[in-house]
Amino acid sequence: MVVGHGVDQSSYRHEDLPDGRGRFGRFGGRYVPEGLMAALIELGSAYEQARADAGFVDELAELMRARVGRPTLLHQVPRFAARLGVPGVKVYLKREDTAHTGSHKINNALGQGLLAKRMGKRRIVAETGAGQHGVAVATVCAMLDMACTIYMGADDMERQRHNVVRMRLLGADVRAAETGSRRLKEAISESVRDWVAHVDSTHYLFGTAAGPAPYPRIVRDFQTIIGVEARAQILAAEGRLPDYVLACVGGGSNAVGTFHPFAADPQVRLVGVEAAGHGIGTGAHAASLSAGSPGEMDGSFSYLLQDDDGQIAVTHSVAAGLDYPGVGPELSYLKETGRVQYAAATDALALRGLQILSHSEGIIAALESAHAVGYLLDVAERGELPHDSVVLLCLSGRGDKDLEVAAQRLGLG
Repeated sequence: MVVGHGVDQSSYRHEDLPDGRGRFGRFGGRYVPEGLMAALIELGSAYEQARADAGFVDELAELMRARVGRPTLLHQVPRFAARLGVPGVKVYLKREDTAHTGSHKINNALGQGLLAKRMGKRRIVAETGAGQHGVAVATVCAMLDMACTIYMGADDMERQRHNVVRMRLLGADVRAAETGSRRLKEAISESVRDWVAHVDSTHYLFGTAAGPAPYPRIVRDFQTIIGVEARAQILAAEGRLPDYVLACVGGGSNAVGTFHPFAADPQVRLVGVEAAGHGIGTGAHAASLSAGSPGEMDGSFSYLLQDDDGQIAVTHSVAAGLDYPGVGPELSYLKETGRVQYAAATDALALRGLQILSHSEGIIAALESAHAVGYLLDVAERGELPHDSVVLLCLSGRGDKDLEVAAQRLGLG
């Protein structure tokens, strides 16, 4: 866990990313049908106006406090740290699982929901993988009195039935994506088709820091509340910045939101943990940054999993929210600059992280977050975690949605 330490920060300037074309270096951009260009330009313009409007900023901040429960906890976990077996190590969890709806997804959903209402849109359409983004969107639509349609891969609906029920109880129309792999990629495609057909009345509330510009910036900005809070909280607790900041990486919203406020601090080592599934060598994984290559998908140029002909690969992860063959452009840029180190944790390692954190601290993490927990355990056991390190780990969500999967895989039924 040493890559990224001491990187020349001249290559990463907050005020320059993305550029006017929606690019993070060579990544990003806007690869969409002509029919969507006007909608994306309208969205970008509306966002620039909103972020400069003190009334919008204040309303969002108050809703974050009163409805979401921010700031979320920064929670030291000494019993878990002791399990690492490394003298002097301290571990802090940024507890996004304690936010309303149980994950970081509410931060972006609420921000975009307010933005859509400001734009005069009466309906929201969204995709979801693990269901947490869908639940957050359905919750925001109920709060703001907006119609809501959620697309979800048919396979994901089976393994996340708990969240399907939650979305429908909140008033959302949940529709199954039956084509292809029947997972998140197909849910995104169905959402875009719906948006194109109803663009005058509908806002597409994209859930991760990927897709065509301006989505990567919008999602990142709404999610940086994670890192901004965590930075202030760790300084208050330790009197210094952490040595390591860890987050799981699927599309990348919790990771970029956590990393961005630390990116200009060269002493802080940023580590993103992807899904290695059954193992990188098996091909059954979802590690776009660790094992993929640059290409175009879902309206953006970024790292993705593809074959020699450019066809998108089938992915696998025990965590539905990481089971996606691409990643956002900013995290791709941070890979090429070396500012962020990327690693991958297998299903088995994630399940081990889930168990040990549950047993030692009474915290049942989402399987997505458990990949970062499991990776930290593995690094410590390999002797690669220095003594007296301070580690900050984004716990992006709670594990209620994963109980059936965990029970099956761990023999707890």
